[in-house]
Amino acid sequence: MQVKPIADFHPQQTATTKPHVSISIFSSSLSLSLSLSLSLSSIILSKVGQTVSFRRMAAPKPRSSSGRSTPLRDSSESEKMEATGSWDALDWTIEPVSRSVSRSVSRVQLECLLEAEQVEVEGYGVVLVNTDEAGTLIVTNFRLLFLSEGTRNVIALGTIPLATIEKFNKLVVKNQSTPRQSDKTPSRRLLQVIGKDMRIIVFGFRPKTRQRRAVFNALLKCTKPASLWDLYAFVSGPSKFNNTNPKVRLLNEYLRLLGKGSLRASMNMIEDGSFTFSNDLWRISSINSSYTMCQSYPFALIVPKSITDDEVLQASNFRARGRLPVVTWCHPKTGAVLARSSQPLVGIMMNMRSNTDEKIVAALCAQLTGTRGKRRKLYIADARPRKNALANGAMGGGSESSSNYFQSEIVFFGIDNIHAMRESFARLRDYLDTHGAASSDGMSSFLRHGGWTWGGGNLSSMSASVSTLGDSGWLIHVQSVLAGSAWIAARVALESASVLVHCSDGWDRTTQLISLANLLLDPYYRTVTGFQALIEKDWLAFGHPFADRVGMSTVTGSCSIASELPRQSSTGSIQSSPMRQPSASFTSQPPTSHAQNNYSPIFLQWVDCVSQLLRMYPFAFEFSSAFLVDLLDCVLSCRFGNFFCNSEKERQQCGVPEACGCMWAYLADLRASKGSSHVHYNYFYDPLKHDGPILPPAAALAPTLWPQFHLRWACPSEAQAGDVEAQFRKMDIKFSELQKEKEAAEQKAKEITAVMELLSADLQNEKQVSSSAMILAKRASKESEAIKRAIQSLGCNVHFSSSGDCTVDIESSQIEPPLKSSYPSKREADGAVQRDDKSDLSVSITVMADDVVSSNPIDRVCETLCPLRMRDGGCRWPDAGCAQLGSQFVGLKANYEAFDKLSIYDSYFQPK
Repeated sequence: MQVKPIADFHPQQTATTKPHVSISIFSSSLSLSLSLSLSLSSIILSKVGQTVSFRRMAAPKPRSSSGRSTPLRDSSESEKMEATGSWDALDWTIEPVSRSVSRSVSRVQLECLLEAEQVEVEGYGVVLVNTDEAGTLIVTNFRLLFLSEGTRNVIALGTIPLATIEKFNKLVVKNQSTPRQSDKTPSRRLLQVIGKDMRIIVFGFRPKTRQRRAVFNALLKCTKPASLWDLYAFVSGPSKFNNTNPKVRLLNEYLRLLGKGSLRASMNMIEDGSFTFSNDLWRISSINSSYTMCQSYPFALIVPKSITDDEVLQASNFRARGRLPVVTWCHPKTGAVLARSSQPLVGIMMNMRSNTDEKIVAALCAQLTGTRGKRRKLYIADARPRKNALANGAMGGGSESSSNYFQSEIVFFGIDNIHAMRESFARLRDYLDTHGAASSDGMSSFLRHGGWTWGGGNLSSMSASVSTLGDSGWLIHVQSVLAGSAWIAARVALESASVLVHCSDGWDRTTQLISLANLLLDPYYRTVTGFQALIEKDWLAFGHPFADRVGMSTVTGSCSIASELPRQSSTGSIQSSPMRQPSASFTSQPPTSHAQNNYSPIFLQWVDCVSQLLRMYPFAFEFSSAFLVDLLDCVLSCRFGNFFCNSEKERQQCGVPEACGCMWAYLADLRASKGSSHVHYNYFYDPLKHDGPILPPAAALAPTLWPQFHLRWACPSEAQAGDVEAQFRKMDIKFSELQKEKEAAEQKAKEITAVMELLSADLQNEKQVSSSAMILAKRASKESEAIKRAIQSLGCNVHFSSSGDCTVDIESSQIEPPLKSSYPSKREADGAVQRDDKSDLSVSITVMADDVVSSNPIDRVCETLCPLRMRDGGCRWPDAGCAQLGSQFVGLKANYEAFDKLSIYDSYFQPK
């Protein structure tokens, strides 16, 4: 009989020396004992009618890193881990590998840990159930870090920042037993971690090791710090990502909106209150510089120029939390504005009014440009459903009456509150986890219910499963926000109307609508720099409560989110899906007490809306979808202080800008590493294609799942499938490389061309020299012919040999023996050419310059014997010179060119 383990073997995780494990299998008719060699990651599940037992190896002692790591169990307990016949005896790692993991952790602490990141607890032999991968689980003061046992790499799925954890639970999985099995059925100790970034991960721990308890307690401690200053961002400090004061950036954006972008704000300007600039319609007010009027509004506000600060202060009493109507964006040409506020306090009877509030709202409807006395229309957009607005009347709130506000129209958008968004997000997360490629129960969706995720291919089951996505309501909520913001942008762009937007408190749905409308109207906000300015203005400065919505510590030190958050779904039990683990039952640890739950993915939903616009208008945005994902990860991780606290006032009181690093500086540093080819930039961006407002029609506002964010954990391969931008980026990088090679080749060609030009110039010079030499050679030849003729005219015979020597025979009565002369064929202009001969008949010819007067007596003899000499001392040959030929002297030196043209007549040589 052959017995095969159910779990797959992972060859890459097999140790060099395989441990010897004893397995005993019992059945109704057979008792068999055999020995097998198993790989380290093999998990053998019990089958019906069989019980699988393991003999535990000695568990390793946990490493202690200078007192930073908490020991998980003492050595005496490790020695008692010999188990018999139960799941509690299952050892998911063994001593040789555990020691190597311990050594790898020491290396990771030096290489992978961030600055000021400290290890709190380490757990060895932990299994990431989602991927059935064994490794080491580390809890630091910043994140939950999971290292692969086979590759020692950081596993992204199992690594999550502590602030990104929404909830974690201890689970116990009990396998079903048969009547023939013992009542002590083995169980599995699991830890479920639910993240705010769409992932649900489950870790399995070795039984009776206290590792799960140690990790759970560390998570309780680190995810619920006693005060805000215990967060990792304060511990690590600003590091190299220094932060400039957000007040300066906000004031610069205000100056841009007022058409005074040439001015630059400074802290001196803010401290002395000299920032109250204005244009023809609007002004910057310092009424809230000390946050006494409204604690959740910024220090500076844009209000109508005709409204005084006293009226602003009085009008704030009529709006919830003092959030009166203020301008958040103004059209540079038409004068139309987007304004925001909270709900009016109209009272239970809906009959309360405020003259100053109505005056401020009326001032938003400034006179239309180019018209005489015609005022623009005002739309008051209430983001809530109408029934919710009426229900708020019981608490003194409510909505405006169009009869009280001049030329206004009230519109209700019907967007649900933060609690509905939280529940919808949880249902969407459960849906993706249930039907993803690999889920938190460790099973692929294709392995459920007969090998098919749709329940065996039944069409009714398929339809029911698909409807689960619609039942989550997430896409409907996204569409509502998109439609509302598009409607607002259309009113401003097409009608030049002003729009006042509010919900209940004016910091959740109001912020979503206002910021999306700004994004649609102003191309500047669709750039990387403008997008940062938009978030800082409408989300941070105007008091979106990030501490409550994201779930982090507040200024008071209390934590707005505990380890357990009550929800109708994602309750911490894997049994939320009826299709999971039919062979096991689950029990969850009782939840702990928690504070009021104000967590809601409002900002995440808004970024999802931006991604939908990016999908519809790929040429309109400078940033990419990857930039939005990294932005969300930074916000949820709380690694930087930009999104701490609930308002600008709280961040200033805590000194967040000075004490914590800046997320914008971090993202800018990432982009600077690769320049324009960085993944944060959109390769399709064309600023000229959409240089005005974007007004999507209603038919186009049909959102889909955002693959890069929603599917990256449940369906990692599908998250990037069909990503045209990624393919285009690869092609562009290849094109850039080819372009660089082309430029290098062109540069080399230019250098070769320059060298060739130099060589051509040298060749031209050589040609000129050669031409000059040819001219000189021709002249020398003419001179030689002239000398020959001159000698012959004196009665001498000149004989030239092929070697260049010549013989001169002189026929004269005075010189009896013939003279033999040898001279070279080449003649120098100014020098003397001599050739010695051993015989006495050698001839030496000396050429002298014209201006040289010889005092040699031989020269005077030459003058006497010269046949060209005249009686008066002159010479029959003009410009003639004299030359000595041995002991004989003849006049030879002359202008040879003239001599060559001279005809020799007998009259030249008359007898004396």
